[in-house]
Amino acid sequence: MLSRTASSLYWIGRYVERAEFTARLIEATIRLDALSPRPAGQAAWDSALLVASADYDFDLTGESRSPLNISRYLTLAANNPNSIRSCLDAARSNAKSVRTALSRDAWEAINRAWLGLRGRGTTGNSQATLAIVETIRAETRGFEGALHRMLRNEAYSFIGLGAAIERADNTARLIDVKYHLLLPEGDRVGGQLDRDQWTTILHTVSAVTAYRWLYSEGLKPWLVAELLALRKELPRSLAASSDEAVAHLNAIGKRTGLQGEADRLARLRQSTLDRISIDQIFARGLHEWLQDFIDENARIHQAIGSQFRFG
Repeated sequence: MLSRTASSLYWIGRYVERAEFTARLIEATIRLDALSPRPAGQAAWDSALLVASADYDFDLTGESRSPLNISRYLTLAANNPNSIRSCLDAARSNAKSVRTALSRDAWEAINRAWLGLRGRGTTGNSQATLAIVETIRAETRGFEGALHRMLRNEAYSFIGLGAAIERADNTARLIDVKYHLLLPEGDRVGGQLDRDQWTTILHTVSAVTAYRWLYSEGLKPWLVAELLALRKELPRSLAASSDEAVAHLNAIGKRTGLQGEADRLARLRQSTLDRISIDQIFARGLHEWLQDFIDENARIHQAIGSQFRFG
């Protein structure tokens, strides 16, 4: 497989995963904003920008931090490289360049998602925005289903590898922002607002039912952190995403004979996550540990590009 083809497939995985996560994030933020008459809304929207790594760039637009402006920026803004529209534009462009490597169902799911946002200038009110993001989520789920029906070849593995790297980054940022920025000053951990926020975070990664199955206790922030970080039963956890990255790299290595620094770093991360407990993470400092994880994920991403000569 040519390096530029591998690169396009990898980035399809990253961009589609990013678009889906951002859609989930917007939906969760709207629902959190509507939960209570208390002033939780602004903190929720500010945190959404931080999770999406769009806080600084949004301020450069000069727009006020209203729910409408933030939701539009995260959904439709062409000047936001991480907006849903920008991600789907990039995913479709990459998909066009490797059209023969994709199944028809996979291509059509990406194209339908892209067509759904074409020509839109605003997200509208909360209900209209929810309708948009639900459509995007449906199409990205369709892409994921199409991916699972593809041949287990290099194309499948490069797309899956990109998705796993992106998913790990998204989940780590989500945990970090919640623990350190989302809870308004003066509200105690374990209060009603705190429980609402943690439930909403679980909704963002489709983990509400998973939490109830795995933990007999009521909703506790440190158990949510453990679930999202270390429980492999949850597909969007850091541990599960790390395992998936190793599996895809192994599959690519067997087919191509190309193994190197990316494999070493991914296996090292997998081994570290297998040995660590949530108590050890908190003893070190959750924020510091998550920042190290995000940095390590970025190094693995860079190593993948070098190893497969993405250019």
